[in-house]
Amino acid sequence: MTVPNLDAYCARIGYTGPRTATMETLRAIQRHHVFAIPFENLDIPLGRGIRIDLASVERKLVHDRRGGYCFEQNLLLQHVLGALGFAVTPLIARVRWQAVPEVVTAQTHMMLRVECAGHPYLFDGGFGSASLTAPLRLDLLETPQPTTHEPRRILQRDGRYMHQTRLSSGDWADLYEFTLQPVPAIDFEVGNWWTSTHPLSKFTQNVIASAVGDGVRYTLLNREFNTRHLDGRVEPCLLATPDELLAVLAEPFGLRFPAGTRFSAPALRWD
Repeated sequence: MTVPNLDAYCARIGYTGPRTATMETLRAIQRHHVFAIPFENLDIPLGRGIRIDLASVERKLVHDRRGGYCFEQNLLLQHVLGALGFAVTPLIARVRWQAVPEVVTAQTHMMLRVECAGHPYLFDGGFGSASLTAPLRLDLLETPQPTTHEPRRILQRDGRYMHQTRLSSGDWADLYEFTLQPVPAIDFEVGNWWTSTHPLSKFTQNVIASAVGDGVRYTLLNREFNTRHLDGRVEPCLLATPDELLAVLAEPFGLRFPAGTRFSAPALRWD
């Protein structure tokens, strides 16, 4: 399969608008996608691999109504936006969120550059608890840009771009740094392999999920389920049993697994 099934994809995200390469469409796809398809790594603690060919990703995220992480989410979006007529360039980034400043992180995050209405945009449907809910102009530097959730901004440092989010405290925090150099598919294969198999990857150590709602973000890290409001309020919940975990995955994440499904990750402990 070389092109996505747009009818199935639009049904999956609940999008019924125009299928034309306009700013209206770009914004709508961004919002509908992140509200409908959760971020998650659950195939890893289920002992399955993560494949990032289009057929596998479309089957999982669209037809099986699962979620995925950045390589899956943004590969699907790359092909969807391309099929809608947008010029799309896949990019790769070094994650800086909660990283020690002097530590050089690996290039393990995939996102997209999309050309629309004469401007380049950052389009990212898969950055976990900080996934974008609106495209960001890459040529509008140092300026806060609104989304349906937190304001964001793009900085340029020593020839590299930095994507930042504004915290509820008002401070700005780095999310990831990148260049605009196009990235061949093999680099994403390597990044996906490291992220999904290396013992130092947080995705091999934890059960992770996040989802977007109106005015909130839902996050799951092993037994810790939090509802995070835009004003900074957090409603924490510590899950007590594997069945409670399955219930939370079903609602609000929309991820339904057969009764008795169990996840295995080093940091997930029930005792």
